[in-house]
Amino acid sequence: MNGNRPGTWRKSSHSNNDGGACVEVDDAHPGRVRDSKDPDGPRLTFSPTAWKSFVTAVRTGEFDAR
Repeated sequence: MNGNRPGTWRKSSHSNNDGGACVEVDDAHPGRVRDSKDPDGPRLTFSPTAWKSFVTAVRTGEFDAR
């Protein structure tokens, strides 16, 4: 129904499991994300270029609090 294949979604290793807001990434389709609390709910999909830019910015600390 939702196009989800078992085992392709993963949470960040920085996520805690206390029921907080977590985002999961679809390893089979980089750039596709969903809310871990609503796995059958809506998803956001980003172009490969946009996703790569976002991941690079996160890794280089562009979004870190100053």
